[in-house]
Amino acid sequence: MRPADLLVLDEPTNHLDVEGVTWLADHLRARAGAFLVVTHDRWFLDEVCERTWEVADGTVNPFEGGYAAYVLARAERARQFEAADARRRNLLRKELAWLRRGAPARTSKPRFRIEAAEALIADVPPPRAQLELRALAQRRLGRSVVDLQDVTVRVGDRTLFDGLTWHLGAGDRIGVIGVNGSGKTHLLRLLAGTLAPTRGSVRIGQTVRAGYLSQDVAELPDGLRTLEAVREVRASADVGGVELSASQLAERFGFGNDRQWTPVADLSGGERRRLQLLRLLLAQPNVLLLDEPTNDLDTDTLAALEDLLDSWIGTLVVVSHDRYLVERVCDSTVAILDGRLAALPGGIDEYFARRAAQGPPEPAQRRGRQGDTRAERKELARLERRIAQLQQREGTLHERLAEAATDYEAVTALEAELRRAVADRGAAEEAWLVLADRMDRQR
Repeated sequence: MRPADLLVLDEPTNHLDVEGVTWLADHLRARAGAFLVVTHDRWFLDEVCERTWEVADGTVNPFEGGYAAYVLARAERARQFEAADARRRNLLRKELAWLRRGAPARTSKPRFRIEAAEALIADVPPPRAQLELRALAQRRLGRSVVDLQDVTVRVGDRTLFDGLTWHLGAGDRIGVIGVNGSGKTHLLRLLAGTLAPTRGSVRIGQTVRAGYLSQDVAELPDGLRTLEAVREVRASADVGGVELSASQLAERFGFGNDRQWTPVADLSGGERRRLQLLRLLLAQPNVLLLDEPTNDLDTDTLAALEDLLDSWIGTLVVVSHDRYLVERVCDSTVAILDGRLAALPGGIDEYFARRAAQGPPEPAQRRGRQGDTRAERKELARLERRIAQLQQREGTLHERLAEAATDYEAVTALEAELRRAVADRGAAEEAWLVLADRMDRQR
């Protein structure tokens, strides 16, 4: 709140919920003066930054634009100079394809060279084959994963959940959002079976092998070296049809040869987080429960993690304030609102529309009517983009249904996906109407 010509912010989004991150982005865009921010939050970078500096190999490399423009510039540089690291180049192209196809609004700034981006990603497939992965997950997990039935959870004199009923199915990839203290971590612990409800029942399927990533890293073996800690779980693993050794896996998670023999106790916070993730994935769970997995991770490690999750077979539940990650790896989103889980067919944009309908949070109230109106116009535009994407998706599904008319299994799966798309569009349109009506009344 102090007047300042320059703000220097080191990971300001850590421990903020999704509403806090959005408020901070709005505040920084509106204030006068310069700011410098160190962050791994890629959505936040795109929202607030006009230039990006990459610190690598003892140098600072400047790029125009936010994260989307930065990814394009790196991909172009790799192509122009025929970089030897083919894996990193492919990851960049895959990330760029996601930015252009999955979140086009992020790449609409004039400085972003759309033609160059389209040329780079012309032959890049979608991040994952959703129907195929879901079918494989159902064969590995069966129909029953976790069922919460009339669950109530109380902590002291607070009631986090009251009469919660929820079915987690095979192959579900769900992002969970909500304000700090709403019970997101307690929900993961219920699913993992490490927390007993105050009332109600939690039924976990017999074939479930849950892997739970907590927010702390206390479970790491500090007495071992890094590579030994990896081998303690598994000496090798199949990743996307390729058998990788423990050393190769460690390198993929950012541990070069010089760091693989470093004692675990001497690793930095980010390195300990990467090792925690690697050990969890090597245990080969079929249900992954991730609690704020992006904490302490850099953007390259996040891209590598997302690449692994794209081909991962199983059920995934992610609690995160990182909007980019949730949109990137999850197929659906739910929010904890008033002790219940609310499905968000329109994604995080719908969450903000619902919260706006309930009344603006306290920081937004202090901003005054002008700031509220600007945020609502932005939300309205986002909903319009979401509706257009869903309409396009429906058209694609109709075409695929026509092509697969003689394949009963394919038609059944495509019809289910089409019903979800239609329902998602209906919810987004309803949210748009509610917001538009409220803006009209305020005028």
